[in-house]
Amino acid sequence: MSDPVHVVCPHCDAVNRLAHERLADQPVCGKCAQPLFLARPLDVAGARFAKHIERSDLPVLVDFWAPWCGPCKMMAPAYAQAAAQLEPGMRLLKVDTEQAQDLGARYNIRSIPTLALFRGGREVARQPGAMDARGIVAWAMQHAR
Repeated sequence: MSDPVHVVCPHCDAVNRLAHERLADQPVCGKCAQPLFLARPLDVAGARFAKHIERSDLPVLVDFWAPWCGPCKMMAPAYAQAAAQLEPGMRLLKVDTEQAQDLGARYNIRSIPTLALFRGGREVARQPGAMDARGIVAWAMQHAR
């Protein structure tokens, strides 16, 4: 049996501890009994963003976007497709930089869309510009190792 991993619930933000082998078994949250994986990106801001980045043992891929951005709107379906392929080995988040301007400033987001990959609370890779689902998955997998 491998070391347990911590997974933040997308519903109640409780931190769950699971055996790595159980990630693909459709686990549910120990607090709210909701599924831990949704196969779609989770919209977050503020404290929720911090908790998912800092408390998860899984790599976390973040799409920094804005509602007025044409390329962001074009990439949204591809990002959702990528989430269905990358979970449960990775959590995918979306941050609206208009609503969460503090996060855009904190992470020095100068171009949108921008993908950022986090591990252990730290950013490990960044990619500005829109991508298709295959490109998102390939880029995330390459940098998540």
